[in-house]
Amino acid sequence: MFESCADPKSIEGLSWLLCYLTTGKHLDFYWSFVTVLTLLAITAPVALAFGFAGAMAARSHFLPLSLIGKGYTAMVRGVPDIVFFLFFVIALDQGIEWLNHQVQCPDWTEPIRKGLEFRVCPEAKVPLNSAPQSVHKAYGFALAVVTFALVFGAFAANVLYGAMLAVPRAQLETAEAYGMSHRQVFRRILVPQMWVYALPGLSNLWMILIKATPLLFLLGVQDVVYWARELGGAKTSAYEYPHPDWRLWYFLFLLVFYLAFTKLSEKVLNRVSARLSKGQATAAGEALRKAGA
Repeated sequence: MFESCADPKSIEGLSWLLCYLTTGKHLDFYWSFVTVLTLLAITAPVALAFGFAGAMAARSHFLPLSLIGKGYTAMVRGVPDIVFFLFFVIALDQGIEWLNHQVQCPDWTEPIRKGLEFRVCPEAKVPLNSAPQSVHKAYGFALAVVTFALVFGAFAANVLYGAMLAVPRAQLETAEAYGMSHRQVFRRILVPQMWVYALPGLSNLWMILIKATPLLFLLGVQDVVYWARELGGAKTSAYEYPHPDWRLWYFLFLLVFYLAFTKLSEKVLNRVSARLSKGQATAAGEALRKAGA
């Protein structure tokens, strides 16, 4: 990156370390933290939307819709995350290519599945082999977002479903007695009230989601764990900056990063919880009332 770093063999000490930490690969390592934060920023609201839809379906009086909602939460929660990630990404990727194959190559006569191989026509590949590397990375990241959202959406659905049931029935009946329709009761009474009961469970899910981001490595995304392993491992003499095995220090840095991020998240969630609980007839709301008295 710097002109003085052109010849790594001629520099020593702190200058060597500065040059080492500013190589292109290290810039990719630093950028991978942005990738993780972007994943969290996108996945959290998408997973919450999946969870809300799942909870709504589970509490529906229409039996087929209720079975779909309850089946979604039961199936995803009952399968280990790592198994679901590995299976779903492959299934989703092949499903997209199969549908595209039916549109792009209707005259294709060769079997799509031949032994263990899955082959579609070149025009049906998603993305195309000729596409820039950035498109391939964006596609892999999008698959990761959908997978994370589906998995954590199932857990969020279970939390929201329980929170809806926790809202006192008397409040809903009182609103109906005042002439509110079922939709008005749901929108004005049930949904605002349920967040107080759902937030503790959703807070735990957020912490678990943060800790699950290293699974990006399994989905083919070059995340912080991938680069920590690559950069920390001992390099051969062909590498410009050979060094001993430094993986311990790289993973220690990741440990500090995740601990700091979860601590910050905990403080923010505690403030949100206190704000939602204020004035509510819950244990947290009563504690706030007594503290202010």
